[in-house]
Amino acid sequence: MELQQLFEAAVANSKLLSEKPDNETLLKIYSLYKQATDGDATGEGPSNPFDFVAKAKHNAWSELKGLAKETAMQQYIDLINQLKG
Repeated sequence: MELQQLFEAAVANSKLLSEKPDNETLLKIYSLYKQATDGDATGEGPSNPFDFVAKAKHNAWSELKGLAKETAMQQYIDLINQLKG
């Protein structure tokens, strides 16, 4: 299977996890997904300084700046497979 197909399967599987991951893992899943699909984060993040969830998500994504889309896809696949058990 091609990397893109494996990634799409992992995205589908992420919605079927038996247990909800902890917040740190959810941020990792989110940031890897965004890096794999959109590339590097741009801008300063959310305009509302009290939107702590959006700020955390943007910061997690920003930390992956420079990571190749293909590498982010593979890390996402590996993380979802690990969470599936």
